[in-house]
Amino acid sequence: MKKLFLIIVTLFALTGAAFGAVNINTATQAELESLQGIGPAKAKAIVDYRKKNGPFKSADDLQNVNGIGPATMKRLRKDVTVGSTSAVKKDAKPPIK
Repeated sequence: MKKLFLIIVTLFALTGAAFGAVNINTATQAELESLQGIGPAKAKAIVDYRKKNGPFKSADDLQNVNGIGPATMKRLRKDVTVGSTSAVKKDAKPPIK
């Protein structure tokens, strides 16, 4: 039983880092592909856009990338950052419980 518990705790510890926000200004194509709804083509488009136009000033700038619209942005907002802080809007209302 202790062995099973240790395995479960280890799995949670190892996967915890996977849920951190992805910095869209420094992320590799592979890191961008880890985001929900971002496959190889969109990840490459993000990297190409960043190379051509410079760093993103806000997460909302992702909508300037071909193939990323409001629905994708809504899904990504909590999982991306443009720096050391989350890209979640400060004026966003907390979810109703």
